[in-house]
Amino acid sequence: MAELTVLIAARNEAERIAETVRALRAEFGDAEILVVDGASTDGTASAAEEAGAVVLRLEERGKGEALTAGERMAASGPLLLCDADLRGSLASLSEGDADLRVAAFTRPVGGGFGIAKRVARELIRLRTGFAAREPLSGQRRLSERARATCFPLAPGFGCEVRMTIDALRAGLIVEEVDVDLDHRATGRDAAGFAHRGRQLLDALLAAGPLAVNYRGKRLPLVGWLAGVRPDTAVGAVAAIGLADDVWSGEERGIRAHLAAGGTTGVLKLVGIPLVALLRTRSLSGALLVAGSANLLNQLDTKPGRALKAYIAAAFALDAPLGLAVLLLPYDLRERVMLGDAGSNALGALLGFKSVDRIRGWGRWAAVAGVVALNVAGERRSFDELIERTPGLADLDRLGRI
Repeated sequence: MAELTVLIAARNEAERIAETVRALRAEFGDAEILVVDGASTDGTASAAEEAGAVVLRLEERGKGEALTAGERMAASGPLLLCDADLRGSLASLSEGDADLRVAAFTRPVGGGFGIAKRVARELIRLRTGFAAREPLSGQRRLSERARATCFPLAPGFGCEVRMTIDALRAGLIVEEVDVDLDHRATGRDAAGFAHRGRQLLDALLAAGPLAVNYRGKRLPLVGWLAGVRPDTAVGAVAAIGLADDVWSGEERGIRAHLAAGGTTGVLKLVGIPLVALLRTRSLSGALLVAGSANLLNQLDTKPGRALKAYIAAAFALDAPLGLAVLLLPYDLRERVMLGDAGSNALGALLGFKSVDRIRGWGRWAAVAGVVALNVAGERRSFDELIERTPGLADLDRLGRI
């Protein structure tokens, strides 16, 4: 049988990590114990190494990110996930045949009002129908099948909620096991409420649509927010893009979608120009809007790139800036993604603003320029073009982690 790997995400746990590692070593003698240190500012990594763990050091924070990085480093086989400040035996999680076994604390642990836990339970129930007792428990054992299904994890503290949702929606067996455990709970102070607030936000984002970015991180898709505005045409474009986010296949580029036939990409090729035509009552307007939507979508291959392009164009066209400015730092730090819903909606918004400002032959000239850029993007990667252009490459990387 494949060997077990014990995986721990830790940040600033120098006081308790060594005790946790030694207890796990005593209980699971043959298992590899892998600690992922997420940008600790104390001696967490050194303490874990001295206690006998293999340590992976990350330069960024985030529980889901740390566990995902550790899973990629771990040998094949089942995983046992646990918190860095744990006290108690996890042996019972290794019993039984369930794909995902979750520890349910037999003693009440926690200093808040239970809001984050109740919301997490409801999110799991809404997505799967499963009534979870401990939706936020970090003590979990995953079979090889569950591991393949659930990784990469959702970012931050939403990783456990999404893990349960993914396992259940894949038809795997999920079981909660009563375990006598203890760990350091956050209190009813400013730090404790801030922690639970992050848990709540991360869980909400993790339960929604997710996508894997160019570095293999699985991130929440929040671009659909661009469609939440009085302009129904922009909302319709966002909805079409969201369909592509949720149900798209492996096809990339216009030619690939046309060759494949009935894909969500073809839906965009037909649906977005039709929405624009109904709104503008003009062929040139429909082409300009559709071309702008696809162009910004082509740029959305690296963090922050599409939003930077949108912000630059928005100044010239007097387009709304609020959402783009709000999302830019989170996009750059790879906490969220625009997705097709966001990039298409923001591109369409620029197109509609262009239609309002440009008339006659000037509009057709703008159409020609947008079409030419779309064709160039289809024939040659914008990544390559940007990287080879001095100044543009530096601007593109500005703010990115």
